[in-house]
Amino acid sequence: MTYHSGSRAIQDRVGVRDLADHVGRSLGQDIRPVAAAFLELQPFLVVGAAAVEGGGEEEVGGAALGGGGGVWASLLTGPPGFVRAVGPRLLSVAGRLPAGDPLTAALGTRGTAVGTIALDPRTRRRMRLDGRVRPAPRGFAVEADRVFANCPKYLQKRDTYETVPGRSPGPARHGGELTPDQREFVERADTFFLATVHARGADASHRGGNPGFVRVETPGELSWRDCPGNSMFLSLGNLTEDPRAGLLFLDWTSGTALQLTGTARTEFTPDGGRTVRFTLAGAVETPAASPLRWSAPAYSPANPRTGGRRTRIHLPYPAR
Repeated sequence: MTYHSGSRAIQDRVGVRDLADHVGRSLGQDIRPVAAAFLELQPFLVVGAAAVEGGGEEEVGGAALGGGGGVWASLLTGPPGFVRAVGPRLLSVAGRLPAGDPLTAALGTRGTAVGTIALDPRTRRRMRLDGRVRPAPRGFAVEADRVFANCPKYLQKRDTYETVPGRSPGPARHGGELTPDQREFVERADTFFLATVHARGADASHRGGNPGFVRVETPGELSWRDCPGNSMFLSLGNLTEDPRAGLLFLDWTSGTALQLTGTARTEFTPDGGRTVRFTLAGAVETPAASPLRWSAPAYSPANPRTGGRRTRIHLPYPAR
């Protein structure tokens, strides 16, 4: 089944069911040779999943939500080839998350539903693979349920990267609202990753725009526009079925990662716009989470100008 009822509900409301059916024909289970070659060139992978209850999530500030663990998006890095296809429907990852990452236990549990996204800023290409975890001695594998590519819309181009010698993750900072430095971090962002789940799986996707496309309204509130995409509405469809969600912001120069977890819901405006409201349950900031330092971006010509209708994220903690 290409789409579940949540995605269908959004497609019908927006009036794009026929287009979604056409685009959905590109979804499959097999990792084709061109996709396998793409994966082996990538130095990082983003994984989205629900944390395993009792797996240490309470140590990183992620309260259990909706009867399950919080949903998070996490970063893995390695030399090109650390992510590769080892069969038509099996993705191998030779690496592990940093100690204390909220998804560490989930990626060590066979059968965990995960969404992955490999994104190459050098070529503005991205590939998504959703499936089930199979633990392995040097990392983990994912048995593919769904494999597909996305267009380069809203993806910033970064021509080169280098691996910084000696850079390693620093102590993580946990909290329930954004600090002033985190607020500035988010307001500078041109990219973030979104993890969502549904009853039968998980997904990780990308959101991008010019700096300022994500706004911090208060220490407890973020906002961004929901821009037109591929019409499948996988992420918003998942949120219709399960409101848990995770966000990952990266500093492409310093390697700092900011992970947020919470719940979200979609609201529609009379003029056809979409707003998603997200209540934050926990945040983790890890300095130097990535050893990669990327060159300055060239912003996508598809990026909308900042401002206008946006998505709002609310934290259930009083603003200071």
